[in-house]
Amino acid sequence: MLDATLILLDESGYGALSLEEVARRAGTTRPAIYRRWSGRARLALAAIAARLDLPESPDTGCTLCDFGEGLAVFLAEFRAIRPDVLGSLFAECSGDPELRAQYMRIVFDPPRTAVGAMLDRAVAAGALRPDTDRELILDLLGSLVYYRALFEDTHLSDAEAEKLVETLLRGAAVDYEALVAHSEAMEEHRTVADGAPPHAVH
Repeated sequence: MLDATLILLDESGYGALSLEEVARRAGTTRPAIYRRWSGRARLALAAIAARLDLPESPDTGCTLCDFGEGLAVFLAEFRAIRPDVLGSLFAECSGDPELRAQYMRIVFDPPRTAVGAMLDRAVAAGALRPDTDRELILDLLGSLVYYRALFEDTHLSDAEAEKLVETLLRGAAVDYEALVAHSEAMEEHRTVADGAPPHAVH
């Protein structure tokens, strides 16, 4: 039933999702679905939860790289689901405190937890200013990803994500240029280790 739900969400979006069609695709009945989920919102949330992996906290030893990987955590979570599905489902869940909490727990909270741990390490290592507002940084990292998916029916591009990381770090880093130099040194080391000439690194 969850597989059938995901297929239908991918094909037609949340607005067109019906329990009758899920039952038909899954080779079961509508009452059988209702015995497990009280409505299509809970069914859709269960299906999305089954698709999304629990993200790992980025920890590459390079703060600049970790920020890029951290934003990728948010992007991967949202790119796994059609943007219009996320927006339509959130609209239906928003009026029900229990459903809204479940939506947040499944879609929003895992990437925030993973990236939050990365921010804590960066502050502890002295790469970010000690007065860095952890929750605000998480909001900034996630907000553009969320906004694009929920309101513009498109996901943030890789180029836009890179620009966002640069903008954030220029404000939060103790020494942004030092982070860039460290990232380039690590990339050069990896390239040399792989057998490519150092000048090939950009």
